[in-house]
Amino acid sequence: MALGAALLLGACAGEKEDVYVERPVADLYNKAVDDLEDENYAAAAKAFDEVERQHPYSTWATKAQLMAAYSHYENERYDDAIIALDRFIQLHPGNADVPYAYYLKALSYYEQISDVGRDQKMTNLATSSLQDVVTRFPDTTYARDARLKIDLTLDHLAGKEMEVGRWYQKQKHHLAAINRFRVVVDEYQQTTHVPEALYRLAETYTLLGLNAEAEKAASVLGYNYPGSEWYENAYALVAKGATNPEAVRVGEDGSEDGWFSRMTRWF
Repeated sequence: MALGAALLLGACAGEKEDVYVERPVADLYNKAVDDLEDENYAAAAKAFDEVERQHPYSTWATKAQLMAAYSHYENERYDDAIIALDRFIQLHPGNADVPYAYYLKALSYYEQISDVGRDQKMTNLATSSLQDVVTRFPDTTYARDARLKIDLTLDHLAGKEMEVGRWYQKQKHHLAAINRFRVVVDEYQQTTHVPEALYRLAETYTLLGLNAEAEKAASVLGYNYPGSEWYENAYALVAKGATNPEAVRVGEDGSEDGWFSRMTRWF
């Protein structure tokens, strides 16, 4: 009998927990904000979801959707944040907070960027999402910050190409290395990795005995980065006359064939 009574009480308690208790929207929303301020992000996300569940047609529900996504972001549950943000954008495309939703989505990818030794899927997603912010909302503060972060993501992607290129070079897969270094020079021209990429091209061409190509790579390096340590290294690799920006080669017709004209014929 005692066991039966305990089971009955337990069942009643379970039923009581499942009972739906509607609360005023302001109470629910304020509770969620309190959890967020206390950095109890999981509870905050759940509380914001409850606002929408209990009061789906209120103005608070729309705001709660975005705040739930922000709570997930702060909790580093980026996948949940992205799902919530995509839903918000789809349901409220004309909302005044849509630019922020796009920006927060881009940040959710950006925060997941890994070091150059790992797969760069998140870096590519971050780059495209940040560019989406710039394209859609060019005059906002979100776009200004997105442009800065795009530069960082591109530098990161260039760094990955350089790492792979250097690995190919060490393995003596010279053509594969050249392809990687050319990607950096051609597609990531504004990044910090271009001087090294040009030097590596000169280095690899020299190893292959392609002295003319090595001279051209070194010439581009000397023209764009004359004070770079990479240019000084490249200068030591190939014939001095071809890598010296002041050098002039006399052609068969007697005309002066300067390093710049030889450089431009590379492209």
